[in-house]
Amino acid sequence: MPITVLTLCDAVARSHARIARLEDQLNAADALLGDGDTGSMLARVIEKMAATDLSSTTDVGAAFNVLARATMSATGSSLGTLLATALLTFAKSTKGRSEIPWSELSSLIVQAIEAMRTRGGASLGDKTILDALHSIAKNLSGITDGTTAVLAAETGARAALEHFKPLPCKIGRARLFPEKSTGSHDPGMLAIALLLEREETLEGIPGCLPQTAS
Repeated sequence: MPITVLTLCDAVARSHARIARLEDQLNAADALLGDGDTGSMLARVIEKMAATDLSSTTDVGAAFNVLARATMSATGSSLGTLLATALLTFAKSTKGRSEIPWSELSSLIVQAIEAMRTRGGASLGDKTILDALHSIAKNLSGITDGTTAVLAAETGARAALEHFKPLPCKIGRARLFPEKSTGSHDPGMLAIALLLEREETLEGIPGCLPQTAS
């Protein structure tokens, strides 16, 4: 099956089910390098997304746009702004379409990376969420089905996380304290890796659309 609004709702619902368990861990990771609020910020964002009703549209682009606006209303943080930028990029590229083939996901992420780079000023290799997304996009290249895409995204995020752990951050406040960032996970990279991890027992999660929707 292709990517539809229902796919987005399922992703939001699954993230919502997990974030409460990840919030403290992500805050602790951020406390080493920043304000210690990455987990709390993402919890607010995902809570806002989960409360958003997408049942009035089948337009994937419109749904991405609504989720971007939910993100912006929940936070003004730098990471939150980058997430909203990515969602707006997805919205623009998928506007007016009810189905997106999985084979397009890699190129959509590449477009989002460029928009996020322009907005935030980071480059690939700086040890940010951009590097995680780049690794995910590479792993998704050529993939045409959802099941394989989920596995590829998870593997890509985890590979980036482990690759950059021993390296220092090169942007933001953390760049001023290389001894702290060396050997530590970037909070944004850690968040995306943990949210993408599969949980085989995760069943029956309510989505943001009625269960009878088709």
